[in-house]
Amino acid sequence: MCTPCCVSQLACCCGNAACSLCCGCCPKIKQSTSTRFMYALYFMLATVICVIMMSPTVEMELQNRIPFYSEMCSKLNAGENCSALVGYSAVYKVCFGMACFFFFFCVFTIRVKTSRGCRAAVHNGFWFIKFLALLACCAGGFFIPGEEQFLEVWRYVGAAGGFLFLLIQLMLLVQFAHRWNQNWTSGVEYNKLWYAALAFVTLVLFSVAVGAMVFMAMFYTHAEACFLNKIFLGVNSSLCIVISLLAISPCIQTFQPTSGLLQPAIISVYVMYLTFSALASKPIEMVEQDGKNVTVCVFPFNSGSESDSKIVKGVGTAILFGCLHLLLNVLSACFSDDYDDEKTAGGQNVIYDEGEGTIYSYWYFHFVFFLGSLYVMMTATNWFHYDNAKIERLLEGSWSVFWIKMVSCWVCLFLYMWTLVAPMLFPKRFEA
Repeated sequence: MCTPCCVSQLACCCGNAACSLCCGCCPKIKQSTSTRFMYALYFMLATVICVIMMSPTVEMELQNRIPFYSEMCSKLNAGENCSALVGYSAVYKVCFGMACFFFFFCVFTIRVKTSRGCRAAVHNGFWFIKFLALLACCAGGFFIPGEEQFLEVWRYVGAAGGFLFLLIQLMLLVQFAHRWNQNWTSGVEYNKLWYAALAFVTLVLFSVAVGAMVFMAMFYTHAEACFLNKIFLGVNSSLCIVISLLAISPCIQTFQPTSGLLQPAIISVYVMYLTFSALASKPIEMVEQDGKNVTVCVFPFNSGSESDSKIVKGVGTAILFGCLHLLLNVLSACFSDDYDDEKTAGGQNVIYDEGEGTIYSYWYFHFVFFLGSLYVMMTATNWFHYDNAKIERLLEGSWSVFWIKMVSCWVCLFLYMWTLVAPMLFPKRFEA
């Protein structure tokens, strides 16, 4: 059993075979899913490196725990205590390499319609060689001449790509919400228990959204301050109610019989998350109480004590990775289809589901990850406040981040509303 597994893994790393686990007890996996998982793994590895580079806490731990750290840095010509390998400039360079990697495959896979060609084989296999290529791209960013000019230009490229990624991310989320509801609603024809599952998940999601709204009303509003918080929290909560009522209204149900409360529940949770993230990103406000200036409308554990500081750092990092995890799940759901063809044995069974043609757009898939690389770069370096950016300060305030996230809420709500009313406004276009 060991020999076939080793042969299989060698074919995966250096050939065009799909990657799979050695254990034959594992559930079957589709080739298209395996490919997307491997690219997502590469993306997450590069993101973790960026987080480490932006964390002074991790930097100090490395200095204290790695023997001969200073000597190693000097031999690598990385500056004193590897200063060239940390900070926002290092993140820009790593993300530049990751973006170049995905942009190359975006161009390389344009108009690939079948998985039997050589370009599709490169896309679906040769993982060890591609891993080395990704490392080379990320390392190459540190040898670009004219660093100051490069960072200045790349910052604006990253901002443009990050904005575009946010828009595509919101479109994918809306598509994911409709697809989830459609799949579970169609399951009712075979098993009525799908009704119970649909109702339960919808109730849980709405409960999370309401809980988030109550949490923000308690900790991010104040009787004498935080006027914008009150307005935007009220507006976004009201819009969530509007889309929920709109989704089950008779006029919408006539043109979209599968429209229900699951989609607005998903959108409401995401809007509440974006609202919380925006309010947490707003610069702090202070009021005078008993002759002292007191900070109000901040994260409840952000009191300045060491224990609370650790909690805030952990929550900030968790939010970043939670966002990326949600993105990768949505990408996987929206770039997939249900096709089965043939399967092979040898460890985990692999279903080669692209025998008749590709089931998702290769170039668009890489283009989204290209933009995702730029979004990670801007998020990890706090967008336009990059000079003093630290991953532990992800929840500290800046107006640019606040407005980016607040506008994202409204764009998400508008996109979902449009998917509801468009079939009613243009019935002939949506007849098929």
